[in-house]
Amino acid sequence: MEIPDYIVVGSGCTGAMAAQTLIDSGQRVTMLDVGVEDRHYASLIPDMDFLSIRKTQQDQYRYLLGDSAESLSWGKVKTGEHLTPGRKHLLRLVDSFLPLDSDSFFPMESLAYGGLGSGWGLGCCEFSSGELTRIGLNSSEIDKAYTTVAQRIGISGNKDDASPYTIGRLDTIQPPPLLDRNNSLLLKKYQKKRAAFNKNGFYLGRPALALLTQDLGDRKKYAYRDLDFYSDKDESAYRPWLTINNLRKTGAFSYRGNLLVTLFTEKADCIEVNCLNTLTGKSELFRSKKLLLASGVLGTARIILRSSDSGHSRLPILCNPYTYIPCIQPAMIGKAAENRKMGFAQLSLFHDPQHNNMNVAMASIYSYQSLMLFRIIKEAPLNFVDGRILMQYLASGFQIMGIHHPEERGNQKYLELKADENSPTKDRLKAQYCLSESELELNREREKKFIKALRSLGSYAIKRINPGNGSSIHYAGTLPFSKTKEAFTLSPEGKLNGTSKVFVADGSGFNYLPAKGLTFTLMANAHITALKSLKNG
Repeated sequence: MEIPDYIVVGSGCTGAMAAQTLIDSGQRVTMLDVGVEDRHYASLIPDMDFLSIRKTQQDQYRYLLGDSAESLSWGKVKTGEHLTPGRKHLLRLVDSFLPLDSDSFFPMESLAYGGLGSGWGLGCCEFSSGELTRIGLNSSEIDKAYTTVAQRIGISGNKDDASPYTIGRLDTIQPPPLLDRNNSLLLKKYQKKRAAFNKNGFYLGRPALALLTQDLGDRKKYAYRDLDFYSDKDESAYRPWLTINNLRKTGAFSYRGNLLVTLFTEKADCIEVNCLNTLTGKSELFRSKKLLLASGVLGTARIILRSSDSGHSRLPILCNPYTYIPCIQPAMIGKAAENRKMGFAQLSLFHDPQHNNMNVAMASIYSYQSLMLFRIIKEAPLNFVDGRILMQYLASGFQIMGIHHPEERGNQKYLELKADENSPTKDRLKAQYCLSESELELNREREKKFIKALRSLGSYAIKRINPGNGSSIHYAGTLPFSKTKEAFTLSPEGKLNGTSKVFVADGSGFNYLPAKGLTFTLMANAHITALKSLKNG
């Protein structure tokens, strides 16, 4: 049997984009993936908006809280806690097959069909030419790739003060979704104080989202049901499994699920890829002419460390520090709940004190409705009964400001692969991630400025909440781009140095991590890596 031209590992945003590029280029592709799916909650959610469900559906608890109340959690806030019942499958099997130990780094990984992209918040930001150069990417190549990816997934946005940091140079966009009253009021106040904000390096505007406001092919425009993190019924939000589903209709693409890729071996005429069947526990072997890894930086790190016989076990890691801040806009207290609402970010606030689109910090601003009051009541200094009564009047004025900080390498930010006979893969990842005192102080001062900026617009911070290192779910930099061809680095083309047929299409090569959402750039880089792999190896 003839082997495929490529094996692509992982069905997330980067794997989906790379696979589509390869198929469009006439290649035969096999995708290896675990592919966990939700086969329970999606079918339970009625075709209604959130408020109608709350008022009319007797069994709403099943898909809003979970049959086992699995969305109810107390104690310290941690990575992934926000997942609704219909998104909990993103974490299924992770503890068993991707074990990770750390007392300082708490990342979120997924073995789901579509990877972490199945729960992605849809933020799409172009990186500036300076940021791309610092990462190790070619600005002109990425600009072309941004256009290609935007045409594939559909992006809505707006030309405003935030657009240099969001849609940037992109022209292929749909109109932005409607703003709710809470955020409309905030934006109106900003426009009156715009000159002072800009002088201080702050710019507020609409985010760019991978969300349709106009129909695109079989996908329907956004219907404002405010069930964005519960259901994907109309497919207005881009999820990578949409691309995989379409590729599976072609004869040149083969999807193989329930397979955890463990390691590879490069032969003279092919690549051999070893997998662990997550259902049977047995090993399976696949061959291809070339291998493209797109399993996320932590997953890719595991595979490459296992595949090396050098004895090397430590890799660097980049992760945007993240803090979220519940705020209240008093002018909205007591207002009636809105029907036309959305759970995605509605405004983006950027801090660019040097006015050069470098080392920019970013805050995404959300309204608070369908993610349920119980998630924020526990942060109030009240008992649950009194907190519920108070919060129902404050709900319409709630805003959540999530702040991401730019990230550089540090000596105390790394991963190691250690032996563990009790693990299905006979190893586990260990991580350390510690910010220096100067980094911590810089981030605290930035957050104070964000809080002050929002306060001047009439939205007041209640408290700062740090969910822990890794909670941004923005990871990169484990196999830095390098022209020196040293081991455990990537060439500028995305080839794993020391190999001739292995390419990495996720964010492993990034030498720097801007605070802006990185998924759009990850997909653009995956497209470029796939194209370059056709000419290399």
